[in-house]
Amino acid sequence: MGRVRIGVAGWSYRDWDGIVYPNRAGRRFDQLSYLAGYFDVIEANVTFYRLPQARNSISWVKRTSHNPEFRFTVKLHRHFTHERDALSPSDEIQWREGLEPLQEAGKLGAVLVQFPYSFHCNVTNQRYLARLVERFPEYPLVVEVRHRSWDSPETFQFFSDIGIGFCNIDQPRVSYSILPSSRVTSPLGYIRLHGQNVRDWFRKNAGRDARYNYLYSEVEIAKWLGRIKETARQTRELYVITNNHYRGQAVCNALQLKASVTNRKVPVPSLMIPVYPQLKRLRGGRPIMKIGSEEKRENG
Repeated sequence: MGRVRIGVAGWSYRDWDGIVYPNRAGRRFDQLSYLAGYFDVIEANVTFYRLPQARNSISWVKRTSHNPEFRFTVKLHRHFTHERDALSPSDEIQWREGLEPLQEAGKLGAVLVQFPYSFHCNVTNQRYLARLVERFPEYPLVVEVRHRSWDSPETFQFFSDIGIGFCNIDQPRVSYSILPSSRVTSPLGYIRLHGQNVRDWFRKNAGRDARYNYLYSEVEIAKWLGRIKETARQTRELYVITNNHYRGQAVCNALQLKASVTNRKVPVPSLMIPVYPQLKRLRGGRPIMKIGSEEKRENG
């Protein structure tokens, strides 16, 4: 079974203050460094909205250096997936330059190529995806598609042929949403859990928080544990990312999954226990802390 890394999507959320992070922690408190003490992967979603800058990548490496096993996965910028007519030659150059420090440090685990629900399986879109893989051969790419038209043996063989991994997702099941699976099309496995908030997923005026406001139950966690193990048996390395971020629910579920996969107790931020008491029985050990940082005051 391949190595399983479990973490969360993003780290900068105001609604995590007082739940995951201390309230009024001050400028010296580093959210990224703090989370790197509890997880060995975080998915950087800021790169979807803004092209990466080398100085930021250098900072990320330094701020997570206290955990030598830590890795980043990053989302490919939306100009390559959602707004393809907005691409410019400089976008590709800046993307490479921005991620170079992560690659050089050995901290880049995967690049997630996330397409919207409207990206259906057809010849035109398959050709576009194949060209995208050809443009970025130096990265371990993983594709996330959300429409069920991609769910066929021929499509998975196509992914394998062009050398891109497949992201198994859990999303609200509406219309022709692609369903959860344990598919693997490359040595790299990827799972993303978006939650099951059907009411708000496609609601026009729903904000980001509303769409991802969902807490997986212990029964649901147990079901995903089986899929995680099945996927890991087929891969060299598997990334499991919780994206149900509202009010730290992603952190809660990621810690539950980590405890289930390792079959051990895990460090849990003390602030989370009153909000998510189900974490109390999983709590054990201490997080990896950056010496001299504000996080050192956290007892884990």
